[in-house]
Amino acid sequence: MSATFWLRCALAVALLASLPALAPAQPAPGAGSAPASAPPSNNRDQVQRRIASTATLITTSSGAKQVEASAKPEALAKLKLAREQHAQAQAAFDAGDMEATNKLLYAVAKSLMEAVAKASPEQITARKERTDFDARLESTRTLLDAARRIASEKGKGNAELVKRIEGQIDQANGLAQAGKLADARVVLDQAYGATRAAVGGLRSGDTLVRSLNFANKEEEFHYEVDRNDTHRMLVQVLLADRRAGNTTMDSMINKAMDESAQLRQQADDMARRKDFDAGVKTLEESTRSLVKAIRAAGVYIPG
Repeated sequence: MSATFWLRCALAVALLASLPALAPAQPAPGAGSAPASAPPSNNRDQVQRRIASTATLITTSSGAKQVEASAKPEALAKLKLAREQHAQAQAAFDAGDMEATNKLLYAVAKSLMEAVAKASPEQITARKERTDFDARLESTRTLLDAARRIASEKGKGNAELVKRIEGQIDQANGLAQAGKLADARVVLDQAYGATRAAVGGLRSGDTLVRSLNFANKEEEFHYEVDRNDTHRMLVQVLLADRRAGNTTMDSMINKAMDESAQLRQQADDMARRKDFDAGVKTLEESTRSLVKAIRAAGVYIPG
């Protein structure tokens, strides 16, 4: 569908949404009813222009034509509803009921957009997936910039970690460019998680972070939970290729993960008993198990 059509729909909805709160629509008065008092002429002119522009949307716009060409019953039913609502809006306008007219015109625009969505759900889904991918890509790159800055201060081993993440981002972008958006999103989510974990891991080795003054032990406990989670993410993302086909390596990593998980469970139990001091120490042990596994696999990270 054309960008122009979507722009016109958006403008129509925005214009109608900007109106004051509308009273419930009243049925058009019968022949014997007294006509409602007319609003100021300029307001009536504005409403009349909206009726005309909305008529174009439901009859000759690319969106309306697309709905008709789709031959999809649900889409056609929504388009029919939009046209019926437009006829009702015209009747309300002729009767001098501007509030009912505006409310019905808003309903027309809404029904038409629903019709277009039902006519081409694949296109709309694909467009949303691409938008979501681009947003996640931008977030990942922003995090990666932060990781680069930290890594540049902490040595070659960390630069290698950043380089691995850059490779994942390039791979995801390549898949997206090839039209394999689902596969691209999987790789990009891994890169995002690794980047977030890397930033947390790199910072965890910083004496400034280590010397943070927490308000209480519970706050420190939640900080350590997040640090533990980021290192678990690093294990999953950074060591997947090193574990594949290497039973010795896989066994070592699984052992470390199991040990870390047991310590994490103990820490969670301590927190439930409000023993946050012991919970913090146990969480630190859990995270150290993960750091050792990552380093043993040949990837240096601080911690």
